Amino acid sequence: QVQLVESGGGLVQPGGSLRLSCAASGFTFSHYSMTWYRQAPGKERELVAPITKGRFTISRDNAKNTVYLQMNSLKPEDTAVYYCNAEHWITHQRYWGQGTQVTVSS
Repeated sequence: QVQLVESGGGLVQPGGSLRLSCAASGFTFSHYSMTWYRQAPGKERELVAPITKGRFTISRDNAKNTVYLQMNSLKPEDTAVYYCNAEHWITHQRYWGQGTQVTVSS
């Protein structure tokens, strides 16, 4: 059974940091490209990396089947549900996690 389980979300003040984790199981993790998306209320889901201008960093640990999203200098407009995505390098089969809420507010 394929699972992507995000964790690490929560409430943080503007300028703060959070690290999200996504633990994968049920598929060959190393064969998949791992990315993060987010969806704010009333908006479409969007890919995180191109729009955060270096404030966010994605990393992965293949030994732990886990991908991380380090988020620094958080802004209120970063408030969204953050989703982990896995896409097979060849077949482009995709899996999604259930999402984790990030709220940036003072």
